[in-house]
Amino acid sequence: MSETALADQLREKIISDPDVILEDRDLMRALIVANERAMGSNIIDLRGVAMERLEARLDRLEDTHRSVIAAAYENLAGTNQVHRAILRMLDPFDFENFLKNLGSEVSEILRVDQVRLVLESLHSEHDPALRHLGEVLCVAEPGFINEYMRAGRSGSPRPVVLRQTVPQSEAIYGEAAGWVRSEALMRLDLGEGRLPGLLVMGAEDPHQFKPSQGTDLLSFFAGVFERTMRRWLS
Repeated sequence: MSETALADQLREKIISDPDVILEDRDLMRALIVANERAMGSNIIDLRGVAMERLEARLDRLEDTHRSVIAAAYENLAGTNQVHRAILRMLDPFDFENFLKNLGSEVSEILRVDQVRLVLESLHSEHDPALRHLGEVLCVAEPGFINEYMRAGRSGSPRPVVLRQTVPQSEAIYGEAAGWVRSEALMRLDLGEGRLPGLLVMGAEDPHQFKPSQGTDLLSFFAGVFERTMRRWLS
């Protein structure tokens, strides 16, 4: 096919369906550049400048749109994950299996490597009545939870703290403290007249729990957990 025939065919195609050109960003950019070259270097095409700015704004809007959609899907996935973990957490009918389930199936659903429940008590964790409850339960002296959550800082800690682990973490994780690198700490209100509790989730990934992350879902999980604990303790 000759160049003239090809040009005529292309011209007819564009006239019959101009959207083919208008919706193709690369073609439009090439036409604008060709038009600027044809006008010469001494003429400023204000329309071309405006189009470039609009195109840049469109790119930014598309990036923002993709980020919002991705965040929405991530939040929905996290919500479903927490809901499934809560339903599984409520299955056991006795406290011993409740703790075992917390350290196995619930932690797997939440994709965390370690789960610990810290209860402040005057009794030692080596008490025979507590030993059979497994490694998920940690017993600490009164005041330990507040100090551990503060990690040397002044003031009252937030109800949910996300951070990398601190040197004192061995008291909670034991030997696992050697590889647990980040943690979520959720303070538990166990009812009037009772010492506070602490639900701890630990991860080998040092970036799984970071202070910049939202805590709404973890706060909700902790709220359900502490209400469940009140029933067990009663």
